[in-house]
Amino acid sequence: MNLALDVVDVSRWQFGITTVYHFILVPLTIGLAPMIAVMQTVWYVTGNEQWLRATKFFGKLFLINFALGVATGIVQEFQFGMNWSEYSRFVADVFGAPLALEGLVAFFLESTFIGLWIFGWDRLPKRLHLAAIWLVAIGVNASAYFIVAANSWMQHPVGVHWDPVRGRPAMDDFWAVITNNTTLAAFPHVIAGALLTASTFVAGIGCWWMARNMWRAKRLEDAADAAIDAEPVPDAVSPSHVDATPEQLRDDAHTLWRPVARFGLWLTVVAGVALFITGDFQAQIMFKQQPMKMAAAESLCESETGAGFSVLSIGRQNNCDNIDHVITAPGMLSFLADHRFDTRLQGVKELQAQYAKEFNKPEQNFAPNLFVTYWSFRAMITWAVGSALLAFAGLWFTRRKQVISSRRFGLFALWMLPAPFLANSSGWIFTEMGRQPWVVAPNWVDNLDPLRISMFVHNGVSRHTAGTVWVSLITLTLLYGILGLIWFGLQRRYVIEGPSARSDVASSSGDDADTDAPEQLSFAY
Repeated sequence: MNLALDVVDVSRWQFGITTVYHFILVPLTIGLAPMIAVMQTVWYVTGNEQWLRATKFFGKLFLINFALGVATGIVQEFQFGMNWSEYSRFVADVFGAPLALEGLVAFFLESTFIGLWIFGWDRLPKRLHLAAIWLVAIGVNASAYFIVAANSWMQHPVGVHWDPVRGRPAMDDFWAVITNNTTLAAFPHVIAGALLTASTFVAGIGCWWMARNMWRAKRLEDAADAAIDAEPVPDAVSPSHVDATPEQLRDDAHTLWRPVARFGLWLTVVAGVALFITGDFQAQIMFKQQPMKMAAAESLCESETGAGFSVLSIGRQNNCDNIDHVITAPGMLSFLADHRFDTRLQGVKELQAQYAKEFNKPEQNFAPNLFVTYWSFRAMITWAVGSALLAFAGLWFTRRKQVISSRRFGLFALWMLPAPFLANSSGWIFTEMGRQPWVVAPNWVDNLDPLRISMFVHNGVSRHTAGTVWVSLITLTLLYGILGLIWFGLQRRYVIEGPSARSDVASSSGDDADTDAPEQLSFAY
């Protein structure tokens, strides 16, 4: 029994670590693709060369992220067969369809047209080249939809019946699976989170470069006024910007970085509002479908009418007998459940007794880890505040055609870049850990044979020894750590290098193909 528990725990750690590593990259890919498409569209419509520079600059960062995302994502597919073969057998009839569509339709769509976009700058007409990046954006978002649909079935199984011959659920309504109301609630929330990540990424870099250019322009002018040679340019400065004059630096701050930053800042506001609305809708569904998850998220141990929202609780939070709610907003938890302040919500203890009786498993703990669910839910909200601070401060400092010249604010913008990444990861940790002890949660709402069409985590693992899983856990963790350092190093290098100088930006990239034109995306080649 101890060996079996070790295998379950180590397998969970492995899947959790590799998933979090991979998902750090996913929101940026999903959100940045349509943003780059918008930038290129603005250039196509207006002919403004600055938007072409922005497109290629952020396109390079997108390609780095996309490549590392693919590398880490491939391992995720093998996870199901490596340590979770019993789970894979159980869900095979259902997962086969959405995952096949994700691979055959969405991934092939994005991978095909991203190749055309990378190598087609001077080989495709402008209109077709622009269509390529829009198809990439559609592909990455379609890929997200099918993945969310598969995950949502684990949260709320639908469209199946129990097959007694094979001893597993059999899909009888594919449309119900991909239009699961859990999917329709989760997908907009995931996309809003991805847009928040990408817009914060674009806005933060734009604000930093804006402040950097203005500060460097002032340094050059001060050096000239003092009739001394300007200080040597640091090694971190892009060679294409070494000889820039103060006028050119200021012009880039006004005509390149300010519009790009404000595009990101305004999208951050829009994405934040969308997150609030979609999160509220998703929470109402979760209170019905997975009441134990939501009770654990609030450390609501006892059932209450007009339950309050716990702002802060202290104590051993994985133990309902030792939790003290220090700050509570009266009635707000009930309001979040169905927009009524007097709704009765079941607590962890009542739900535990109910599930133990329903499944005839009095020894089984049906509550997730209260500490993880409680604090990951709050971490998700808290980290998202970082993007909000950057958005409102950045919009204020760039109002009335002003530009940011404060180095401190530029550094603040950079420090806010990790916030949405951490918020997205915290949200998924809450979503997945809150489903425990289930790997496929029972559907109580529709009464879809919950005793059989559900699976405990410990029933889903492969029959490996703990040592075997430890070897793969250590290997993959080290490999992903190295890939993470490569990702960060490449992103940092090209962010600091900045966009190509105006003289280096191709003006052809249009209807007259020029195969001898200079390479425009050096990283891609």
